[in-house]
Amino acid sequence: MMKVNVCTDKKTYDVVIEQGVLNQAGSIIEKVAPASRYMLIVDEQVATHYLESFLQTFTQTAVHVSVVPSGEQSKSFAQYERLLNDCFEYQLDRSSVIIAFGGGVIGDLAGFVAGTYMRGISFVQVPTTLLAHDSSVGGKVAINLEKGKNMVGLFHQPELVLYDPQLLQTLPEKEWRSGFAEIVKMAFIADRDFLTWLEEEVDSLTSIEGESLVRMIERAVALKARIVQQDEQELGIRGVLNFGHTLGHAIEAELGYGAVTHGEAVLIGMAFALKLSERKHNIDLASDRYIAWFQSLGYTVQIPSSLEITDLLSQMMKDKKARHGTLHYVLLSALGKATIEPITAEELVAELTVEKGGH
Repeated sequence: MMKVNVCTDKKTYDVVIEQGVLNQAGSIIEKVAPASRYMLIVDEQVATHYLESFLQTFTQTAVHVSVVPSGEQSKSFAQYERLLNDCFEYQLDRSSVIIAFGGGVIGDLAGFVAGTYMRGISFVQVPTTLLAHDSSVGGKVAINLEKGKNMVGLFHQPELVLYDPQLLQTLPEKEWRSGFAEIVKMAFIADRDFLTWLEEEVDSLTSIEGESLVRMIERAVALKARIVQQDEQELGIRGVLNFGHTLGHAIEAELGYGAVTHGEAVLIGMAFALKLSERKHNIDLASDRYIAWFQSLGYTVQIPSSLEITDLLSQMMKDKKARHGTLHYVLLSALGKATIEPITAEELVAELTVEKGGH
């Protein structure tokens, strides 16, 4: 059993990464996060495959189940309100625990419900996608506005994260691309050696398995934990975790949530940020080589031609990191070393115009 310990000002918890840990999830949760009752919030696709066997791992405490439709559209006020009513109907109290069983959407939504019901009750993350290795760690939980991703949320750390890599073997390749983008992000901003290992090890996303898969997830989680521990509320260094996200979120919003996966949009944002970092700092980050690697893994790296620069700019300037018409943008000063720098709307228009012309 591999564990990554996350220690923040508000809470210390473990991220357990182990093949087959789902088979004992209930007994582990009952020990680490005992509750008067549990409420399991689960994605409908995950419920179809794993719900019955998952519930059988609980032996001591009642588990109430709320099933949520799959997809980014479920991070909505409508689903949030429905789940709050379920909490009330199931008679959850301040000793109850919510369990998020699904991908990043479920983790964000269930965590936001837990963080606000009765002014905050405990929750546990049981992620089922590669992308959720990132979103399940660090305590950022939220729902979306119609035109703004994660604009309504809070910081609410889980009691425990249980991650079973065996669940990833049934993921479609599109979901592998989504999750792998966040792993690459961690390497770009915090660990050049990890980036080198990934480039050498990964020539096909669906071939990652066994110890290589566990090692990859553990390293990415450990890097994120190190940053979160320094800046739980994203007042400083934690902002580097948004590498690729400012443009990525804008693309998601303009295309419509679900048109591309989160990671695919972020990957386009990272390709843009690599080029921008090279031009702004007059350095060589081997961006062409990395972009070619991304493409070999099935990613699209160009900004979608259907999107207008003015619309993307409008979305980017609504970003939570924008201040007085200036964005605080995550760039690289070297591979494995990120910086947060001011960039004006005029500079962004110029850079987007260059990139829309093609790589």
